[in-house]
Amino acid sequence: QVQLVESGGGLVQAGGSLRLSCAISGPTDTVNGMAWFRQIPGKDREFVARVLWKYGSTRYTDSVKTRFTISRDNAKNTAYLQMNRLKPEDTGVYYCNAVDSSLTPLWSWGQGTQVTVSP
Repeated sequence: QVQLVESGGGLVQAGGSLRLSCAISGPTDTVNGMAWFRQIPGKDREFVARVLWKYGSTRYTDSVKTRFTISRDNAKNTAYLQMNRLKPEDTGVYYCNAVDSSLTPLWSWGQGTQVTVSP
């Protein structure tokens, strides 16, 4: 059974940076893409970014497009989210998951990692 472990969150001032990691334990041979989602207080979990596991091409939600970079290291079975120029509205719990071509999450969620951006 695949497990996802997110890490790298923390408290940062607006304008700062964080790098999140998503360690995948289990087979990834059927993975199409890996994505980051976030749950902001009072809102539903939302899509942030996706990287195609084999080809590396990426997709972002508009609000992070020029500030965040998603990547993956196939050899380490790890996905990353580099977050720059963070804003208070980026505050939330960040989760990773495998996704299909419709960005539908496929696995059980991990515990997530908290990102808090102070003004």
